Amino acid sequence: MSRRRFAIAGWGVVAPRSPDIEAFAKNLDSAASWLSPFHGFGPDNFLVGRPELDFSVYRRWFDERFPPRRYAQIVEKLGAPTQLALAAFIQALGQNPGLEAWLQELGTRAHVYVGTGLGDLDTVARNVRALDAAQARWDSFWEGRGEELERYLRELAAIEAETVDGEVESGKRAAIRRRQTQRARLQERWGAPEPPWNAVGAELLWNIHNGPASQVSMVGGITGLAFAPVGACSTFGLALKLALDAIERDEADAVVVGAADPPPLPLVVGGFYRARVLAADGAVSKPLTQLKGTHVAGGSVVWIVADLEKIRERGFRPLGAEPLAVGVSSDADHVITPSTDGPLAAIRQALARVGLDAGDVETWDLHATATPGDVTEVETLRSVLPETVWVTARKGTFGHGMAAGGGWELTAQYLGLERGVLFPTVVAEEELHPAIAERHRRFVFDTPGPAVRTAGKLSMGVGGINACVLSRAWSDAGS
Repeated sequence: MSRRRFAIAGWGVVAPRSPDIEAFAKNLDSAASWLSPFHGFGPDNFLVGRPELDFSVYRRWFDERFPPRRYAQIVEKLGAPTQLALAAFIQALGQNPGLEAWLQELGTRAHVYVGTGLGDLDTVARNVRALDAAQARWDSFWEGRGEELERYLRELAAIEAETVDGEVESGKRAAIRRRQTQRARLQERWGAPEPPWNAVGAELLWNIHNGPASQVSMVGGITGLAFAPVGACSTFGLALKLALDAIERDEADAVVVGAADPPPLPLVVGGFYRARVLAADGAVSKPLTQLKGTHVAGGSVVWIVADLEKIRERGFRPLGAEPLAVGVSSDADHVITPSTDGPLAAIRQALARVGLDAGDVETWDLHATATPGDVTEVETLRSVLPETVWVTARKGTFGHGMAAGGGWELTAQYLGLERGVLFPTVVAEEELHPAIAERHRRFVFDTPGPAVRTAGKLSMGVGGINACVLSRAWSDAGS
């Protein structure tokens, strides 16, 4: 039986200076960086990639499909990763008329694999601060009053012991209201502060790592498997691998794959800085050059990947390029520093999967974080691929999205394959680091590169998780 072929039926992006896929594509024509000053600590030296999102743009879309309260619930209860993922998903649905209805018609043969690298840290941080403050007030009030606290807790337990009587739904609502009233009276009688367990909001549960995937399934009416693959910087490649596998096994006809990261937060910037991988001199740090570190970015990317024949049957237009294969591996070595063997295993796995010779690959996009690891990555690449390959590195353009970055880089590569150009990067030829120039010279610098047909892209995630994606231009695929 011949291998299935795959196509992208829809895609969407929210990135720095790019509220949608159209702006993202237009911005790629320029060699300018999309980064901006952070100043999240007051005065500081950091640059970041802030996602440009006005979620109210999508209100009409929600109001056309749901009661008015649904949009308000999303804005009030769901954090940035979920909103960013929903924005990219809605964009993706608009790329081919009828795509939304088709995903719903597929029932459980349409899946959702949307991950997040860091999760909704802003919601977590706000609730942790509220909990700490409430715990401090609570401990101060009850200090030295152990017997009184025991009486208070017995009274509270009696309130909470009330069961639901009669018709379940109406009885539950009535019981909740009575408990709320009785708890308020208890607090007033004792003059006690709110218990610390009341300081944590339920939104902490709505914004776990599976939040973006579950919300995409809900707003899209998609009833197949929905979950969050989490592979750090390799999340998007991992999600794509799982999608192609599900289609290959005939478990799905279409899969929504994606990744979302929160806007840069002091918590994240500080963590990256202490990991010694972040630039902090207020200037753009470019991959392959001074190797002084990367820049944190937030945003989202969503693709709707499907069986090519199913796409053709529905009359949909395949976008970008053809995903051929994804190789995945783990370094089993170090939490931050990439190995040589792990990425090589992913690259060779992908090449073997599709039956390509290394010499067939004409362009390659690096993970390249503007750290000393860039040298190792180029060295690893050249141990497999010839000197003729055109190499790109784009984290100096839009920064390092923990999960979305690999998806942005792939989308940029696919847009270039579709248009017949390798988009410029922020790196000027004279800036190339001597150690890298010794190993390879054919990079796409700050002017466009030539049209190519076959492409590869490597992502290397924190924890040593690797994903290598091989792709081909549709002009070369007989589409």
